Amino acid sequence: MDAAPDPYAPGHWSLRAGSKVGAVAVTVPGCEPVTVRITPKVPVVRLFFLLGYSPVHDRSWREGEVEVAEHHNLVPALAHAVERQMDRALRRGLLQGYKTAEESLLVLRGRLREAEQMRRRFGAVLPVEAAYDEFTTDIAENRILRTAVERLLRLPGVPRDVRRRLLYQRARLADVTAIVRGQPLPDWLPTRLNARYHHALRLARAVLDGISAEHAPGGLRIDGFLFDMNKLFEDFVSAALREALQAMGSGHTVRLQAPHHLDEAATIRMKPDFVLYGPDGSPCAVVDAKYKAEKRGGYPDADLYQMLAYCTALGLREGHLVYAKGNAPHAAHRVRHAGIIIHQHALDLDQDPAGLLMEVEELAQQLMNSPSA
Repeated sequence: MDAAPDPYAPGHWSLRAGSKVGAVAVTVPGCEPVTVRITPKVPVVRLFFLLGYSPVHDRSWREGEVEVAEHHNLVPALAHAVERQMDRALRRGLLQGYKTAEESLLVLRGRLREAEQMRRRFGAVLPVEAAYDEFTTDIAENRILRTAVERLLRLPGVPRDVRRRLLYQRARLADVTAIVRGQPLPDWLPTRLNARYHHALRLARAVLDGISAEHAPGGLRIDGFLFDMNKLFEDFVSAALREALQAMGSGHTVRLQAPHHLDEAATIRMKPDFVLYGPDGSPCAVVDAKYKAEKRGGYPDADLYQMLAYCTALGLREGHLVYAKGNAPHAAHRVRHAGIIIHQHALDLDQDPAGLLMEVEELAQQLMNSPSA
């Protein structure tokens, strides 16, 4: 986001969001805190649903709380997002840390709780009331994640595949104690050591607060956030499309952002968002996602030229551009003297997640039916 003094209005600033979307608390000395809210240029009914498909960096979150809308009766979209971020957080194993434990032991460990020993044992030598620091996975961060999983598993309407993945996350956290309903959530501090947990913990907290957060003014307060919608949309299309193709069990493989070269000397690099390879290892489809809405004059011609270059270098007869909004769900252009067809697809982001994923599945089916597949 760019900010500059307004040359025509002294004391005012001009803000340009670019591709950013989010809500940020801004504090100006001597003034009340102000929330700057940037809405998507293309309506998105469930921003946090898309978030589940993107490995958003921790720098996307901002200091200072902002208000977002609440949706009571947690939506499956949030379950989707929480499970994905949790999987990323736990992929390298569970965090461990020191936790103070108090027990009655036959052998002294740690330090003696003298007052408790006198009160409970009346001068007896054994057992001893001891307190010690235990290095364990049963720490605040893991307990919050485990409790969020338990809460989501009790929700009606969570899709079967999401529920199956949540059960897998619960198995990972089997040795962690869930928080009893009504008890306060344990405190945790963002540090370098738990950095990979940050995003999952923030979404888990929304679950445990009993709501689903969405990007609109409301009564829920969460940390400020600022996401790049270009990257968010690109990640969603690539990840959701890959999952749809994997569900078909076709034996095809997918590579995201894989480097290729346009020229034979391998000096001009190109990185398509999504390339589908057949069982023999040869490319059979290419997709590029563009967070753009179709204007009156159509989509930018430069996108077509870029896709034509991808198809030519990969030896494909068809290419697919996927946009965030369009006047029609699909259009196709046959390139003169080349025999290449460039498809332009428009996803409707302003709908519930089930409908959006259905459109992605239809696109996946079209990729499988392409001549090269």
